[in-house]
Amino acid sequence: MRRSLNPPLTLGEIVEKLGGSLEGDPAQEVNRLTSLRAADERSISFLVRPQQREAAHASRAAAYIVSPSLAPELAGKPNLLLDPEPYVYYARLAALMDERVNPAPDPDVATSARIHPSASVSAGAVVGEAVVIGARSIVGERAWIGAGSVIGEDCRIGAGSRLHPHVTLLSDCEVGERVIVHSGTVIGADGFGFARQRDGAWQKIPQLGGVVIGNDVEIGANCCIDRGALDDTVIEEGCKLDNLIQIAHNVRVGAYTAIAACAGIAGSAVIGKRVQIGGASGIAGHISVCDDAVISTMTLISRSVTKPGFYSGIFPSMENAQWERAAAVVRQLPELRKRVRHLEQSARERVPDSGDQPERQATRAEEGSDEGGHESG
Repeated sequence: MRRSLNPPLTLGEIVEKLGGSLEGDPAQEVNRLTSLRAADERSISFLVRPQQREAAHASRAAAYIVSPSLAPELAGKPNLLLDPEPYVYYARLAALMDERVNPAPDPDVATSARIHPSASVSAGAVVGEAVVIGARSIVGERAWIGAGSVIGEDCRIGAGSRLHPHVTLLSDCEVGERVIVHSGTVIGADGFGFARQRDGAWQKIPQLGGVVIGNDVEIGANCCIDRGALDDTVIEEGCKLDNLIQIAHNVRVGAYTAIAACAGIAGSAVIGKRVQIGGASGIAGHISVCDDAVISTMTLISRSVTKPGFYSGIFPSMENAQWERAAAVVRQLPELRKRVRHLEQSARERVPDSGDQPERQATRAEEGSDEGGHESG
C-alpha cells in the first residue's frame, strides 16, 4: 500500500465485508496489505502456492489469506483468513483498502473545464482541470474525468467510470459503467482504412462507425481502440486490456477476455469470450478466435481458431512464399512423425530375429576387426 490505513481494519471487519472464515482473533488490527517478505506486525499477507511456504514461515505478518487446503502450511501462525480463492480474496481486499486510502473526490467541475452547452454532466460527476467535453455528450453519475481529458461529440460515459488524466474519446464513442481507462489511451481514432488507386496512391476511407465499450472494462495506458469503418468496434463487458494494445477497426472482443501488453488485433477480427492473449501477440484481420482459447506470448494467429486450447508459435522471418511452404510443413509434422514411427515399427517387424542382413554382418565383422586391432596393439 502506498499509505497505511488510518484507522486500521480489524480482521472481523474484513470477514464481515468480504466473507471467508477466520481462524484467530477478530479484534486483530491490520493497516497494510503486503507481500510475505515485506510484512510487519500490522500487515496482512497471502499464500497462494506451496512454493511460498519458506517465505510464509519467515514472515512477520499479523494475518494471512490462505485456502483451506494450504492452511497446514501455516501451522503455528496466529490469524488465518480462509477462502477457496485466496488470490481473488486478496484482490477484493486490495480494492477495499484502496477505497479507504484513495477515496473518490467530492463531485466537482473544475473552472478550467470547457463543457459544451448541449452536453450533460451529472451532478455527482467529477470533471478535472482543462477537460473538454463536446456537444451532446453525456457524463454519468459518479463518473470521474481526469485532468486534460478530451471527450468529443455524441459520447456517453457511464455511471461510476473513471478516465485518468489525458484520455481522449473522439466522437460517437460509448463507455459503459464502472469502466477504468488509463492515461494516454485514445478511443475512437480513425481505423487504418485506405483504398489503393491504380497509380499507387491511397484514397482515405472515412471511418463512419464508433466504439462501444461494455461495463466493468479496464483499459491500460497508451492503448488505441479504433472506430469502425461502418459498424462499431466493440469491447464487451468485463474485458481487461493491458498497456500499449492496438485494437483495429470493426474488431469485436468478447466478454471477460484479457489481453496483455503490446498485443495487436487487426481489422474485423472477432475474439470470443474469456480468451487470454499473451503479450506482443498478433491476431490477423478478418479471422475469429473461439471462446476460451489461450494465445501464448509473441504468437501470431493467422487463421481462425475454432477449438479451445493453448496456442503458440514463433517463426523466423523469411520471404513470404518460403514461409508459407515452411508453415505448411510445420503443420504436418505431428502426422509425419506418426507415419515415421509406424514405418520404423513395420521395418522392425519384417526383420527376422535369427538372421542378420548382409549389411549388419559386414558391420559386425568390421567392429570385430577393430576390436582385434586394439587388443593386439
